[in-house]
Amino acid sequence: MTTTPHSHDDLVAVADDHLHKVLTRMAGPTTLPREDQAVAVRALVADGDRVLVVQATGWGKSAVYWAATSALRSLGRGPTLVVSPLLALMRNQVSAAQNAGLTAATINSTNIDDWEAVLRSIEQGAIDVLLVSPERLANPTFARRMAPVIAGAGLIVIDEAHCISDWGFDFRPDYQRLSKILLSSPSTPVLATTATANSRVTADVARQLGDDTRVLRGGLARTSLRLSVIPGLSGLERFAWVDQALSVVAGSGIIYVPTVADTTRLADFLVAQGHTVVAYSGQLDANQRERVEDQLRDNQLKAVVATSALGMGYDKPDLGFCFHVGSPDSPVAYYQQVGRAGRAIAHADAVLLPAETDDRIWDYFATASIPDPKNIEKVTRAFAQSTDPLTVAQLCDRTGLRKGRLEALLKIMAVEDAVERVSEGWVATGTAYYYDAAKWSAVVQARRSEADLMRRYAAGAGCLMHFLQEALDDPTSGTCGKCSVCTGQLPDPGRAIEAARVEAARAHLRGVDTVLEHRKLWPSGLASGRKGRISGASDGRALLFADSPGWPTVPALMQGPDRDLPEDVLAGVVALLGRWRTSWGTRPVAVVPMPSRRHPRMVASLAAHIATVGKLPLIEPLRITGTAPNGDATSVERVRHLEDTISLDESVPLPSGPLLLVDDTYRSGWTLTYSAALLRGAGATAVLPLVIQQLP
Repeated sequence: MTTTPHSHDDLVAVADDHLHKVLTRMAGPTTLPREDQAVAVRALVADGDRVLVVQATGWGKSAVYWAATSALRSLGRGPTLVVSPLLALMRNQVSAAQNAGLTAATINSTNIDDWEAVLRSIEQGAIDVLLVSPERLANPTFARRMAPVIAGAGLIVIDEAHCISDWGFDFRPDYQRLSKILLSSPSTPVLATTATANSRVTADVARQLGDDTRVLRGGLARTSLRLSVIPGLSGLERFAWVDQALSVVAGSGIIYVPTVADTTRLADFLVAQGHTVVAYSGQLDANQRERVEDQLRDNQLKAVVATSALGMGYDKPDLGFCFHVGSPDSPVAYYQQVGRAGRAIAHADAVLLPAETDDRIWDYFATASIPDPKNIEKVTRAFAQSTDPLTVAQLCDRTGLRKGRLEALLKIMAVEDAVERVSEGWVATGTAYYYDAAKWSAVVQARRSEADLMRRYAAGAGCLMHFLQEALDDPTSGTCGKCSVCTGQLPDPGRAIEAARVEAARAHLRGVDTVLEHRKLWPSGLASGRKGRISGASDGRALLFADSPGWPTVPALMQGPDRDLPEDVLAGVVALLGRWRTSWGTRPVAVVPMPSRRHPRMVASLAAHIATVGKLPLIEPLRITGTAPNGDATSVERVRHLEDTISLDESVPLPSGPLLLVDDTYRSGWTLTYSAALLRGAGATAVLPLVIQQLP
């Protein structure tokens, strides 16, 4: 370890020397530093500045923090702390740091047993770079344990820094919370990096870093990418297009879809068509995700069908294509995802297949992470009524909020120190949460404006690369001359989709069973005394989940007026029953229609059709009165309402054996659960729920 030079010129020389050494290690001896790379490393090492680097994927942002780390460590400074949002990104960065000649380690949810050893190594000066996730630092106990590391850090790096901005396409409250922790030491140089920030996000991140933040922003065009849009395809045609394209496209790639359900739908179809693909989402455990990432990187897979969980930081330099089956909700998000492809090859295809469901999904995501004052009040009331910490499951029951929306709200409230995560769950701190209506309204409007930009992109309103650059406020934007709008040419198969592949997609999707997992426990606090395990429904079946392309007309039927079901839907239900019967211990002895306020004719006719085809008696023991429960009722409120409005007609005898309980849709599951409990209590040995559509 050398003696710290005192002059500014000496420090600049050290910065330049280490940048040259790191680039040589990472990319070879002939590699020359980019001008802004040198500016950034000098600013961090010689001036101790806070620097925001906004540059395209593949530009070399990581070389900046490895070079600055190498220089600062040579000067006797503490280790670099890198905050990284994804496990895949952390694994890549550990490897990259080692290639740069640094000793790196990570603390994340998959290596809990190693944490103490890693922290001891930090204290002993044996580690140059520590990578942690924002979720780890958001844990108060862990943050306290990390306080000495943060205080002694020679450099703090916030990677994918757009995540700390409310205006960013991928805003993460944990990131914003940690920025307050990390930036509490004004003397520590800070580097924030991102490839996906427009002017508004750039200004917001710079403001959070500090008034004197130095912003280095470059051109964002990706010359290796050929962008294409193929609008107007049906859901089945999009599946068939991907199937056909995988037969001709070179290399391996990523196929992005909007939802977790879409990953399994499309991946299962493509596997059935003979392609080597797998599904990937945040629901996979860490080991499964790492295995899939490695298989794709090693070209053992033709493609991964993924949500945005496989995005930031995933590094496969030769990724040959990126398809989108359905549009992301902003050009910025789209740019981030297609940026995975073509990083070290001359040509890669990025093809967008817009979906008719895009608008609905965009609208959901525009508001999903925005706090609702009514929900804040529910959460606040739940804490006020409890003297103990509450788990997320308990809060879901007491507020009626879904898990994902509740967790997002808790994290936002935690940013303002209104709630705190503890080992037993969550507690209120006593600090009231201030809801800034004007701010959140503006965020929603900004997101909807971005969705409108994406709508124009998907319609091919102009040069596609130019469009993305303008959406990112890139001052160097210009026409690319190679996208489908500029050339008028589409990648294979273009619009020449083989009819046989479309029919294969239809047959496959109509053969997929959607399992309805039954409710297992009564919510606490029911005046009726019901508690503990539920003796009610068995796992059931739905003809489709959400808006499966196999049944494109069904969602509109479920939203429309009461009517008989079309013949193809009735035939599909009968086919579903034929597949399901292989798992029945005993065949149902009767069909029971659920009394429906919304679709009584539809449900009754479906139940009657099943009874006729199955040669089973149709019985109607269930009665319903009053109005439907409030849409945002808690589980307790919903069950209380069902106790008041659903009953058994004791004059209708129940046959001994399993009953098939038929309804139109299934969302919370409480209506079928409660009705099944009544039937079980009256002597039914099992109740098998069957619905047309399971709602997300």
